[in-house]
Amino acid sequence: MSEFIQLHILVSYPPSNLNRDDLGRPKTATMGGTQRLRISSQSLKRAWRTSDIFSEALADKLGVRTKEMGVLIQKSMTTGIFLNDLISGKEKVTAVFTPVPSEIALPWSREIAGAFGKLKAGDTSLEIEQLAHFSPEEIAAIEQVIKKTVTSGAAPDEEDKKLLTRRLSGADIAMFGRMLAGSPAYNFEAAVQVAHAITVNEVAVEDDYFTAVDDLNRGEEDAGAGHLGETEFAAGLFYLYLCVNRDLLKENLGKDEALTDKALRALTEAAVKVAPTGKQASFASRAYASYLLVERGSQQPRSLSVAYLTALRDRDLLGTAINSLKKTKEKMDNVYGPCSDASCEMNAYTGEGTLNEVLDFVADNHA
Repeated sequence: MSEFIQLHILVSYPPSNLNRDDLGRPKTATMGGTQRLRISSQSLKRAWRTSDIFSEALADKLGVRTKEMGVLIQKSMTTGIFLNDLISGKEKVTAVFTPVPSEIALPWSREIAGAFGKLKAGDTSLEIEQLAHFSPEEIAAIEQVIKKTVTSGAAPDEEDKKLLTRRLSGADIAMFGRMLAGSPAYNFEAAVQVAHAITVNEVAVEDDYFTAVDDLNRGEEDAGAGHLGETEFAAGLFYLYLCVNRDLLKENLGKDEALTDKALRALTEAAVKVAPTGKQASFASRAYASYLLVERGSQQPRSLSVAYLTALRDRDLLGTAINSLKKTKEKMDNVYGPCSDASCEMNAYTGEGTLNEVLDFVADNHA
């Protein structure tokens, strides 16, 4: 059986609205008959994938997810700027090759972008219908085709358009997967499964009525506010569960052991430090995890969310939540036998354990 790494995290957010529903309210879920605050796995994964922790730890090993690649390809052709510079937002750079007119670049760009999915309807459309996640290798290959096409003055041939690849160094794609409806052979199964974070305590969503004052309104005619508004928020202690199939992650990364370890360290650090960006300017609801339990082994994975099926109401909510998690793990082990080969914890509530110890544990040099 594959080796799994499981992360059990407790993190407390003060009043916040990190992840909103279609009405702008904090997302919720009913669990054990009580309303809980919820943060979707999609919101969490995007926050981690786009974090400074990922970009610094994995540098050029991250892909780009977009429908706009065709637009960027055309822009590269018509400006003479490298595609990677455009993707990075470096538009104020000197052209490195002779640009071509947009009417020539348009059909070439459509042919190149079309290798990654069906384009939206319309002869001038450059957008792909489906969000596509481009690996670093694929972006580099597109760059080469752009240079060849512009230099030769000839449209891309069939060989040029074979841009999809199973060779992958994109750690984010290896972790969170890729689905291309038109080219399923180039899909990647996600090696990281992320549960929706949910509070261990019952939560009531509250309303915040606020006003904004016009600085130049001196109250001579109208003493009222310049703007009235209302937003909703809630607070709670969240339980978050991640399961990583380490063998699949390594397979997705072309069996690169060093990159696999880097990806695991970056994922673990981001999971305990990085929050979604929703309404941060209004609430500054940033938090580090207060408790982290990591398990490693080839046993069948399982969440410990059952520890909070009955909402906790203790005044010492964090201490009770940690004890409940530990007791649930112990009882699971008693009933099923050891559910992991080894474990490691970091407890900011008691000041025990360190993040560095946990990062060493999830990486291969612990084994």
